[in-house]
Amino acid sequence: MQTVAAVTMVRDDAFFLKAWLKHYGEMFGRQNCYVINHGYGAEVAELAVGCNVIGIPGDPHKNFDVKRWGLLNNLVGGLRRYYKHVIVGDVDELVVVDPASGKNLLQFLEEAPEKRILTPLGLEVIHRIDIEPEEITDNIIGPRRYVRPAPHYSKPCVVSAPAKISRGGHFAQYPKLHTPDDLYMFHLKFCDFGQYTGAMDRRNAVTSEMGDDIKGTSIGRHWFSEARGEDREMFEGFEALKLEEGFDLGFMRKRMQRSFKPRGDTGFFEFNRPAYDTQYQLPDRFVGLI
Repeated sequence: MQTVAAVTMVRDDAFFLKAWLKHYGEMFGRQNCYVINHGYGAEVAELAVGCNVIGIPGDPHKNFDVKRWGLLNNLVGGLRRYYKHVIVGDVDELVVVDPASGKNLLQFLEEAPEKRILTPLGLEVIHRIDIEPEEITDNIIGPRRYVRPAPHYSKPCVVSAPAKISRGGHFAQYPKLHTPDDLYMFHLKFCDFGQYTGAMDRRNAVTSEMGDDIKGTSIGRHWFSEARGEDREMFEGFEALKLEEGFDLGFMRKRMQRSFKPRGDTGFFEFNRPAYDTQYQLPDRFVGLI
């Protein structure tokens, strides 16, 4: 049985897909990467050569996220029969292992117990446009060194147990919380100002084609122009986040464990997701990791 497969769904986001392919494709082998090509994009198909590319229609439709996660859940359920672990998530989300552990992600998962769902600690890589003028040409971590805690992206995304994952990937129907100390999820949405504005322009165009509101489409609020706000003002706001010393985030995992509970009567489980007004500089050991 193979150790791990990585699964994502993408439409047009070439910048993030390149990072996803570099991270997972080079480590796991492209034959173990599954890319759902929403809209049969020619650029996606070209970039993902060597991966298992699954093309699906891209016509605008309601209940986008409900359908998307129905597809992802079923694909993950099937792949679990062939892989010890399956990583599933958006194309701008990358699971990483702290280099201080002495292991890369593949080595970590080779030794990880099966029949579990692992929840990495979510961190958003932010572009400090006031002090980080360098463009991203190859690696992201290097030109970008700052992260802010993002509990919303502490997702149950490394799957080796039979369990349904919720729309958006935020919750799982799995009654235990496994949060390994060295495991993180880097959310890349805000890693580059120019890439952010381009991606948001494309997403706003998609929701405009749907001709419905946030509730009617069942798609994330952040895809809609009315929820977007002023891009530069938001990035300038990262400067105001309190810069913490060091990189000891164990207390966040402890808070997740203490607050873990059923999510009403849905069958899903959740933990508290407080809003942090802090940021951290990634230690040197993370440079070049993605």
